[in-house]
Amino acid sequence: MSKSLNLIKDPIGPLLKKIAIPASVGTLFQTLYNIVDTFFAGKISPEALSALAKSFPIYFIIIAACVGVTVGGTSLIANSIGENNKKNVLIYFAQTIIFGIILSAFITFIGLFYAEDIFLMMGSSKEVVNLGLQYTNVIFSGSIVFISVVGLNSLLHAEGDTKTFRNVLVLSFVLNIFLNPLFIFGYGFIPAMGMTGIGVATIISQIIAFLILLQKIIKSSSLKGILFKNFFPNLFYLSRLFFQSMPISAALFMISIGNLIILWYISVFGEFATAGYGSATRFEQILLLPVLGLNTAIISIVAQNFGAKNFLRIKQSYFQAVFYGFTIMVIAGIIIFLSADNIVSIFSKNTDVIKYGSTYLKISALIFPAYPIYFISNGFFMAIKKSHYSMFLNIIRNVLLAIPTIYFAKFIGGSFSAFFWSYCMFNWIFMICLILFVTFYINRYLQP
Repeated sequence: MSKSLNLIKDPIGPLLKKIAIPASVGTLFQTLYNIVDTFFAGKISPEALSALAKSFPIYFIIIAACVGVTVGGTSLIANSIGENNKKNVLIYFAQTIIFGIILSAFITFIGLFYAEDIFLMMGSSKEVVNLGLQYTNVIFSGSIVFISVVGLNSLLHAEGDTKTFRNVLVLSFVLNIFLNPLFIFGYGFIPAMGMTGIGVATIISQIIAFLILLQKIIKSSSLKGILFKNFFPNLFYLSRLFFQSMPISAALFMISIGNLIILWYISVFGEFATAGYGSATRFEQILLLPVLGLNTAIISIVAQNFGAKNFLRIKQSYFQAVFYGFTIMVIAGIIIFLSADNIVSIFSKNTDVIKYGSTYLKISALIFPAYPIYFISNGFFMAIKKSHYSMFLNIIRNVLLAIPTIYFAKFIGGSFSAFFWSYCMFNWIFMICLILFVTFYINRYLQP
C-alpha cells in the first residue's frame, strides 16, 4: 500500500484531492497528447482532421478495453488490500496482465478487419476513409502495448498512487510534440508518413510508457513474494476479472456507439461540421479533467472501503466528490462558453469548421455541471463490484437517450444546433434521475 495514503482512515476531503489532482494532471497531458495529434492532423488537411475525428469512435474500442482492464484490476486488487488478503493482491495483479494480453488479441482483430466498415457507416468520403485507415491500422496493431500499460498501472491505482502514471503521461506528451512532426513530415532517413506517422508516434510513446511502469512495478514492495506460477492462466480469477471489467468495457463501448450516432447525424452537414465537432471535443476534454480525476479517486477510495465494509465513509466520499465536481464544472462551463470561438481556431482557420465547433462548445458548456454526477456514479458502481450498473447507465445515456434526442431535434428544426440543444436537455433529465437513484441505492443497501 502507498506509504503516504491510507484510503480507509485518512480524511476524505484531502484524500480526494491527493488522488484526484495527480490523476487529473496525468489525464491533462493525455488530453494534450490528443490535442497535439489534432493540431498536426489539421496541418495535413481539413480531410485529415475529419478522419481523425471519425477515427475516435473506432479508437475508443481500445480505450474501452483499457479502462475495463484498469478498473477491473484496480477494484479487485483494492478490495483485496482492504480485506488484507496479500495472496489475492498478487494473483489478481498477475491475472490482470494475462487478461489484458488475451483481450488485446481480440481487439486487434476487430480493429483491423472492421474499421473501414465503420468509417463508411459514418458517411465518410473515400479520401477520409483512406486517411483514417492509415491511422487506425497502426493503432490497432499495437493494442497489446496500450492494454499492457494499463494492466501494470492497475496495481498503482489500487494503492492510491496516481503520481507515477501522471509522470508517464507528461513524458508521453513531450515526446509526442517531437515525434508527431518527425513521422508525419519526415526528416533525414525517416520518410514522411502522413496520418500513419501519427499512429507510429503514439505506439512509440506507449512502448516507452510500458518500460517505465514495468521498472516501477518490479521494484514495488506490494509485489514482494509474487511467483511465476501466479501468471499461469487461472480460470477462476480470469472469470472474476472478466465479469468485473467487461461490463465496464461494454459500458464505454456504448460511448463509442453514442459518438457514432452523433457523427452519423452531423455528417449530413458535411466534413467541416465533423471537423469542427471533433476539434471542439478534443479541447472540451481538458476542462473535464477534474471530474475524471475524481472518478479515479472514487474508484480507489470506495473500493478499499467497500472491502473493509466502511459504508458510511463510502456515502461521504460519493457526495463530497459530486459536490466538488459540480462546483468546478460550473466554472469550467463559463470558461468554455466565453472562449469557444478562439478554441476551435487553434486547430483550423476554416470559417465553417470554426462556426460548427464553437456552436457545439457553447451548448455543451451548459451540460458541464451535470457531468460529475455521471462519471462519479460510474466510478461508485465499479468500486462496489456492481459494474453491470455502469453498463446499464452507459447504454441508457449513450444509446437509448439518442432516440428522443434525435426526434426532438427534428421537431425543433433538425439543424446542427437543434441536435445539441436536444442533447443538452435530455442529458440533464438523465443526470437528475441518476443522482436520485444512487442516493436511494446508498440509503437502501449501504447502511452501517
